Amino acid sequence: MNDLELLRREFDAEDGSFLIQLRCDLHWDRRVFSRLEQAMRRVCAEQESNERLDRWLVEGYWYLADFVPSHSSHPNFPRPEPPQYYEAAMERLHDLQNWFVTGRSPYLASYTWPDI
Repeated sequence: MNDLELLRREFDAEDGSFLIQLRCDLHWDRRVFSRLEQAMRRVCAEQESNERLDRWLVEGYWYLADFVPSHSSHPNFPRPEPPQYYEAAMERLHDLQNWFVTGRSPYLASYTWPDI
């Protein structure tokens, strides 16, 4: 599955997606989040010079950066990972949203994105 197919499945909250697990099962799957954010990074890099963006992609980046922090910050949402992990994940979603929409990474080209 290529990155665009993966993002389509994730943004549509299909079975096994990070979003469906988060929303319905109240489960943050760290492995699936990592797969999602890495695909989002690769798509950002591929789309940097694109003058026109597909609406479904823009909506997906926007929705994740807005919904995930809101939903997972609810007091009853289980957070077994250290707080720093979730803070880094939320910052990553915001950075990816910014990069995708503006076409410019918020970091220098030499920046190495750390794994979350």
